[in-house]
Amino acid sequence: MEVLVLVGLVAVIILTVIVIYNNIIKRMNAVARAWTDVVVQERQKNNVLPSLEKIASGYEEYEATIMTQITRLRADLKRLDAANMDFSALNDTRSHTTALLNGLYAVAENYPVLKASDLYRGLMAEISEQQQNISAAIRIFNRNVEDFNNGIEMFPHSLVNSLFNKKHKLATFKDTQAESGFEYSPDIH
Repeated sequence: MEVLVLVGLVAVIILTVIVIYNNIIKRMNAVARAWTDVVVQERQKNNVLPSLEKIASGYEEYEATIMTQITRLRADLKRLDAANMDFSALNDTRSHTTALLNGLYAVAENYPVLKASDLYRGLMAEISEQQQNISAAIRIFNRNVEDFNNGIEMFPHSLVNSLFNKKHKLATFKDTQAESGFEYSPDIH
């Protein structure tokens, strides 16, 4: 009888370790998938760039600036890698997108005909929707990173991780431009 209880206890411990181990792997895979989603959403901007070039070509005064910004954005989009979480590349892409949009708004202010065109309005609506989708993908990514970090830091998960998985805590994406606009910064650590 005592042997049966001991075997049962060992089996429960082994099953618990297996479940925890698999949960850590599952959470890491969720983080990788979420990062890939962020990259995919950012790369959707490639679909809009030909239309931006068409708009810019009609307004020579601003064409050079906008074309330079489009080229810079294309280069940023190529730097994004689904297999490598490069937050600086993502920050560059986001800041160059903002610069490009500001340039387009300036062109539209100087050319009311452009501002009234269906192509311009549709393009700006599409870019706005893409920016919202990217923000949503980043929120999902950060939530998955938080779940993963909790999964490797809390006991007994931390014990299983230190013995078997040996995964390290991941960083969340931070929008440093947006953070610089806040006066308050919580002392979390």
